[in-house]
Amino acid sequence: MRQDVFSSYHPWINFIYFGFMIGCSMFVMHPVLLFLSFFGGGCYYVYLKKGKAVKTALWMMGPMFLISVLVNPIFNHKGQTILYYFNTGNPLTLESIIYGAATGILFLSVINWFSCYQQVMTSDKFIYLFGKTIPAMSLVLSMVFRFVPKFKIQIEKVSEAQMCIGRDVKQGTILQRSKHGIRILSIMLTWSLENSVETADSMKARGYGLRGRTNFTIYRFDRRDQILCIVLVLLGGVVLYGLLTKTVTSLYYPMFQMNPVTFRACVVYICYGILCLLPWILNIIEDIKWHYLKSNI
Repeated sequence: MRQDVFSSYHPWINFIYFGFMIGCSMFVMHPVLLFLSFFGGGCYYVYLKKGKAVKTALWMMGPMFLISVLVNPIFNHKGQTILYYFNTGNPLTLESIIYGAATGILFLSVINWFSCYQQVMTSDKFIYLFGKTIPAMSLVLSMVFRFVPKFKIQIEKVSEAQMCIGRDVKQGTILQRSKHGIRILSIMLTWSLENSVETADSMKARGYGLRGRTNFTIYRFDRRDQILCIVLVLLGGVVLYGLLTKTVTSLYYPMFQMNPVTFRACVVYICYGILCLLPWILNIIEDIKWHYLKSNI
């Protein structure tokens, strides 16, 4: 992962930011806000993952968006603007196509923000936030979040080891490949159970979750965190005010409608756009500053 400036902020800042962005991406269906969320999350994800983000977009995000656009009009026939009639007599409406596209962008936005969350909110940050209040739950959630990347790394190691002795899933007949795959799966299942037991015993031996136990932490809520927290509260407050007062609204059925473009609506759009691009902007500013200082050496 690239050196990320936003990751260096206090864990509460990271957690509140991602909680707000993921919540808005999941429950706000306004087209402009959906696009800003998708664009902001995509820019940040590309900055963090580089080429891997492009591969993910090609083999997963693109097909998912197309499926949403194509499937929704087939099963959903609401809407007043009829474009075509299927052989079954059901209409193809413009509103169902627009709603399918909006749903697809919503899914992609949530995936982008969760992917960024996984990169920024490491297990030590999560335990720092909730280790004292809900120690057992925070440990379980931390193990769950770490399970997928650790499982992926371990299965690659096991597959390479099995390949050296001629037991890889790509070697032999179909029956032999199936046996090799089952063997690798059995090894991984055993490793997962042993790893979870060892982690639980290790944390218990350290007194994790006991009353009065002190915790060492490297996180400090400094002035930089305070400034960013104020910025998040102001921008988020404007966005929530716009949503609660119906300054920005959208309607997909029976006819697609949006709120008129007013000054207050543009302010909400701008604030939400800054929020979506905030981690990426912080990283770009830091990169420019770094290259400037480097050029003066």
